[in-house]
Amino acid sequence: MRIGEACHQIAQARGDRVIVATMGAMFAFDALNVSGQRLSSVPLMGGAPSLALGLALARPDVGVIVVDGDASLLMQLGGLVTVAEARAANVIHFVIQNSTQFAGVSNLAVPGGQSVDFCAMALAAGYRSAHTFDDAAALGVALPELLAAPGPLFVALKVEPAPSRLGAETGTPEIPDQQFQRMRLEAEQLGVWYATHGGVVA
Repeated sequence: MRIGEACHQIAQARGDRVIVATMGAMFAFDALNVSGQRLSSVPLMGGAPSLALGLALARPDVGVIVVDGDASLLMQLGGLVTVAEARAANVIHFVIQNSTQFAGVSNLAVPGGQSVDFCAMALAAGYRSAHTFDDAAALGVALPELLAAPGPLFVALKVEPAPSRLGAETGTPEIPDQQFQRMRLEAEQLGVWYATHGGVVA
């Protein structure tokens, strides 16, 4: 399964839920032209679950989808316990497990690789259930039931890493300033959306 395929299935099924994404998933949703009800965890690597939990607790009537990265989650594993302890029924936490940090650029190996059992960690932390998918079609079939179930739920997505774009003739791409402004801009837009959908974020 490719990251774009996984994110496409999530975008198709999300309804009015807010998407909090980081790393490769953030760019995959951009490529799919998924806009509105989004918050990108950048440059806050590892912070997506905590941002999502804050939104979920402020507005328990609005579902929140976290699309995390494996390298990001490993940086802040304590977030699993924080999300689980809050028992936020409106949170579903996906992790893109491609065993690669900065996929499509430098492709650094993630410690533990595919051997890391994120689902076992999530269950041990206290998530209600945990699931693994390596096929986009199977994910699409399961998503309606997963999204309807009380959370917090955890879903590991086994994804192929994108090939590195770096090489002898291709240097590291410059990160545009917009990437460091997008979280603020999306948070402002999300606040407006919340205000027109039953209230204002507390």
